[in-house]
Amino acid sequence: MRCGWVSPRRRILAVAVALAVALGAAAAVAAALWRRSGPEPARTAGVPVLLVPGYNGTPASLDTLAARVRSAGREVVVVGLPDRGTGDLRALAAVLAAAVDRTGAARVDLVGFSAGGVAVRVLLADPVRALRARRVVLLGAPNHGTELAGAAAALDPGLCAGACAQLVPGSALLAELNRSDETPTGPEFFSIWTALDQTVTPPATALLEGAANIRVQDVCPSARLGHSGLVADPLALGLVVGALAGTLPDPPSAGDCAALRAAGAPTR
Repeated sequence: MRCGWVSPRRRILAVAVALAVALGAAAAVAAALWRRSGPEPARTAGVPVLLVPGYNGTPASLDTLAARVRSAGREVVVVGLPDRGTGDLRALAAVLAAAVDRTGAARVDLVGFSAGGVAVRVLLADPVRALRARRVVLLGAPNHGTELAGAAAALDPGLCAGACAQLVPGSALLAELNRSDETPTGPEFFSIWTALDQTVTPPATALLEGAANIRVQDVCPSARLGHSGLVADPLALGLVVGALAGTLPDPPSAGDCAALRAAGAPTR
């Protein structure tokens, strides 16, 4: 027998053994990764969602949104803000920070409606806080101010203090938030807005650099929802649930309209 010659049967056996070893190693690595991070649904279900009301809003104003997110299997905390969210947005962000800490969770998802979205952004201006957030959904947030606040301040500055003054386009707070990176490192950002918003004016002030900016009319051209509809309309709720779950198409389009509306419909 020639030196170095291996029978076909032995070659097949050697290949089979090598393949088994490789597959076993790959399975071990996959199992370790699964144990460390868990499958996506499990990771999502274990991350609490904090909802932040808007200017002059109460936790009850987010009841419909909260119910729909809970029905998706998520733990929901609706943050009650002092002075119904009309005070200094920096102070409101501190209240939100305390609510995040009370969850005891390593990561959280944040949903901010209107001025509550700006309070979320104030919180996330702290790099440590930003790294703790996983997904951030802003609903009709006046990220670059609203002309409505500007008109109120021009009419009578005494009538536009606290958050109102900070939401005037070009305010010191907004200039600070938008000076460099509008979406700090850490979370995935979504900004959902409606072209028919008459509170956040112009509506495109909700656009946020670095975020997935979603105008509801680009998803459902017939959508007629205004500002308050962003926390109650099935289309908006479907977008929120999908964003929080990480299942939204990128970007969602008219072909997704019916499915998203169905996803946001009340569950029974």
